[in-house]
Amino acid sequence: MNMSKILMYGWEFPPFITGGLGVACYDLTKALSSLGTEITFVLPTMKGKNPVNSHLHLLDTNDLRVPNYIDKSISYEEFMEKIDLIGINSSLRPYITEDSYQEFINRMYESNTITEEHIQKDFYQFNISGDYGPNLIAEVFRYAFVAGSVAADVEHEVIHAHDWLTFLAGVEAKRISGKPLVCHVHALETDRSGINVNQQIFEIEKRGLEAADQIIAVSYLTKNSIVNYYGISPDKISVVHNAVSKKKSTQRTNSVKKDPDEKIILFLGRITFQKGPDYFLEAAAKVLQKYPKARFVLAGSGDMINRLIERTAELKIGRNVHFTGFLKRPEVEELFASSDVYVMSSVSEPFGISCLEAILFDVPVVISKQSGAAEVLQSALKVDFWDTEELANKILNILNHKALRKELQAQASEELKHIQWEKSAQHVIEVYDKIKKQAAVCK
Repeated sequence: MNMSKILMYGWEFPPFITGGLGVACYDLTKALSSLGTEITFVLPTMKGKNPVNSHLHLLDTNDLRVPNYIDKSISYEEFMEKIDLIGINSSLRPYITEDSYQEFINRMYESNTITEEHIQKDFYQFNISGDYGPNLIAEVFRYAFVAGSVAADVEHEVIHAHDWLTFLAGVEAKRISGKPLVCHVHALETDRSGINVNQQIFEIEKRGLEAADQIIAVSYLTKNSIVNYYGISPDKISVVHNAVSKKKSTQRTNSVKKDPDEKIILFLGRITFQKGPDYFLEAAAKVLQKYPKARFVLAGSGDMINRLIERTAELKIGRNVHFTGFLKRPEVEELFASSDVYVMSSVSEPFGISCLEAILFDVPVVISKQSGAAEVLQSALKVDFWDTEELANKILNILNHKALRKELQAQASEELKHIQWEKSAQHVIEVYDKIKKQAAVCK
């Protein structure tokens, strides 16, 4: 196996992090590093109150608090010494939308961080000392130009870009250095929006996927979507399933006491179309007809919150349904530890690491057949996302049958032993080796 020098582009990376993709990138990068891969990781960050003065900088993590959800079995500080972390001043964030981006621009304008002149600039005129783009798509192009320029100064053999916000940066880096590009697909616009896709985002994804020398999909479900919706040859797509860090905060969660009568059924994720929270709520109403002491928790935020609150009132189940809003990681772990059933009712879920996390806390899971995790979890109970009757039945079976709960917990725990980031990293390195050989032949 040949060791590689990788120029990697991601949305976020600890300690600059808000969501699950950053943790996945950290765990994958750590596993790659343990196998000898050298990585320069480039991500959008905001440094200081005035981002205009420092667009490209090597991030110093020495004075930053280590996130409490990071696995410290290998020293975080020791690992961070093995990689270079480069920040590009940018407002790009996971799950950002045109509206939320514009809100950010408005806030910066109100606080005099940027000026009206900056907002009105045409994004084609941005250079390495430019400011934020006037809209989301403009910022993606500006970021691609600035971040891609790193390829001129960083030694690398392969470029690795995660998801649509960084695909164009990867394409620009490939143009500059001529090195092969891997596009890693964690989610697609067709997953996030169904048939109502944002055409500009779709085209950016398509451009990146077409320019890539190899594509990594987090599931066969995602691979099929890339082929069917984006017209990409299956021959250049490799499936590398996600995994989960085995670490959990046992000191905090061991003190959580479960009520033997009042069972908690948990939904954790963005409250959006893709995640299917409305199907979870409809199933909750059916469960409560037969198990009135059950409590249903929807943890997360999103554009469907108000609609679901109204629907909860219509179903007259408000006393048994709780909306928590966005939770920090310690709160998430306590909620996992308190739960009796975890439900992932996604309409389209490329993978779904959250159900693996639930298993870490010995929580039986019911997951959508339309999820990548269904490909690796044989022990999980599976339903079609739209079949709320069957979803309710599966939940009731777990609540009512202790033997079934024990069996599911034991089987899932055993399966999790084989779902390791080190195995995923091995497969990623095989992709690197493949395209390095292809590049050598083409010279």
